Amino acid sequence: MGRQSAFVREDAVRSARDVFWSEGYEGASMASLQRATGLNASSIYHAFGSKRGLFDAAIEDYLECVVRPGLAPLRAPEVAPDAIERYFLAARALFADPSGRTLPDGCLLVNTACSGLARDDGIAEAVRAYRAELLAAFTRGAQARHPDQSPQERAQLVETCVALLISALVMTRVDRDAATAALDSALAALQHQEHTHP
Repeated sequence: MGRQSAFVREDAVRSARDVFWSEGYEGASMASLQRATGLNASSIYHAFGSKRGLFDAAIEDYLECVVRPGLAPLRAPEVAPDAIERYFLAARALFADPSGRTLPDGCLLVNTACSGLARDDGIAEAVRAYRAELLAAFTRGAQARHPDQSPQERAQLVETCVALLISALVMTRVDRDAATAALDSALAALQHQEHTHP
């Protein structure tokens, strides 16, 4: 029974995650969350304590199921020299696909950072931690791609790539061309460094 409850909880979190991803925390009504999860309000409050508790669980699920799988090649014990470029090429393909959800919905964490909920200390910390994960993964990717770079050059390249990715995640909801252009700029920055450091 406990195992079945765990599966029910996981499914509920994932369904709620998709509602929050599409509508935002403030836009997601309890009615829409109940419809998506198949749980009534009392069950949601019993399992998660509050709408905010459900949102926190959805954020963690988003990190585990959406963000971290994409970063896995950059966090592996051995990082391939082309891993960071492949990350941006894969992101570009997602952004360019009109049938995918990245185009209309962007990034759950970035969307939250642009909302009133960003004033919440817990949410602010979650967004900072997300950015730190990107920085750490991209640093390993840049090091594998350009092992001869100075630490200062590498840090600048990584900051540029993170900034361009976040820019793309913001713009994808309103301007697909601008979003893909930001990713193209990240790829160009990686290639420029390759020419600078053969």
